[in-house]
Amino acid sequence: MLFMDGEVSSLEDLAKQDSRLLDVANVENIDVTVKIALAEEEIAIQVESMLNGVKWMDQPSWWRPKPRIENVVVTPPLRLWHAYLTLEMVYEDAFFSQLNDRFKARRDQFHEKARAAKEKLIDAGVALVWRPVPQAEIPTAEPAPGAGLADGTYYVTMSWVNESGEEGTCPPAASIKTAGSLFLVRPGEAPHNAAGWNVFVGTAPDAVFLQNPTPIELGQPWIQTYAPGTGRAPGDGQRPDYVQPIPRVIRRG
Repeated sequence: MLFMDGEVSSLEDLAKQDSRLLDVANVENIDVTVKIALAEEEIAIQVESMLNGVKWMDQPSWWRPKPRIENVVVTPPLRLWHAYLTLEMVYEDAFFSQLNDRFKARRDQFHEKARAAKEKLIDAGVALVWRPVPQAEIPTAEPAPGAGLADGTYYVTMSWVNESGEEGTCPPAASIKTAGSLFLVRPGEAPHNAAGWNVFVGTAPDAVFLQNPTPIELGQPWIQTYAPGTGRAPGDGQRPDYVQPIPRVIRRG
């Protein structure tokens, strides 16, 4: 997935790193989702600063202009950095609320873990894509006249595809109930580099499958006229095209 797709680390990811997180957040009245967003903003600033610090001569000849945060792919070191920075922010709030040394120790622990994850990212380099395909918005599903589709509840999501066939990530699935009808799916506004879109349909939100054999044309809706097939499941976004080394700056004096 791309960094700008959001939710680099989920609540579940954070809870795996710290089993007491949700209890602490509840008792101390800390909104963890706000901290997730703040950590993303902070990391975006720092990663873009890293990319800005790369000399032009270090860039591949095909890359103009310089990559930005929109080009960044989430890698394990980047995901860990975000998770640890979020936890550091949570425990910083908890410490300043109660001045509890236990919270201070946890804050300091996650600060060191975040620093180490950032160093691993610098060592590994920042993963980038040439033509980023952002995550799609949740599509609109509405009844359509016709027969042949069993009555029931269906779940629908979608992804954008660029001219190279690279696919972005899917949003959470929308649901629609049918009763003697088909249903029609409309995508949201296409990003500037989209060449088409894919639709995924199923009977459970975590079991949706590709329905169209080839990408659907921009501006065209999809009508589900048959029971959902069992094509491939949604992917997890674009793979990196290039890993940008990040030079370490040695300060003089």
